[in-house]
Formats: sequence, structure tokens, C-alpha cells
Amino acid sequence: MVEYQTIKAEEVKFGNNDFIEVARKKAISESGENEFISISRGFMMMDGTKRYRKSFTVPIQKEVVEFVTKKLKEMM
Repeated sequence: MVEYQTIKAEEVKFGNNDFIEVARKKAISESGENEFISISRGFMMMDGTKRYRKSFTVPIQKEVVEFVTKKLKEMM
């Protein structure tokens, strides 16, 4: 079984109740640990709880993170 631990997370709200969360997380299992960056989109329920719709992960490798951030900025 894999346990996920959030190391750091930040979010930006947009639209009515939507948000984007960027987080550094750690997956812990019997075979070891793996850190990654998670980018998730979600919304806030009426009671204030978060619901996540979509998510993808980026490995913590300098060249991969630089590529993603560069291409995101170019899309502006």
C-alpha cells in the first residue's frame, strides 16, 4: 500500500469555486520513497471541503521542471 505525504502545497483560486494546487508530495511504500510535484485542479464544496477533478505529476528532475515551466510561460 502506498501512503502519500504532502510536503508543501500552494493554490490559486479562479472562477466561482475552482482552484489549481501545486504541491510537492512524497509517495511512501514498502519498496521506498519517491518525491514528485503534483498539479491538481479542483473545486470547493458548499461546506468548504476541497474536491479534486484532475491531476498530473512531474518528476523532480531539474530539466523536466524547467521544461514544463518554460512551456507554460510560452503559452501566455
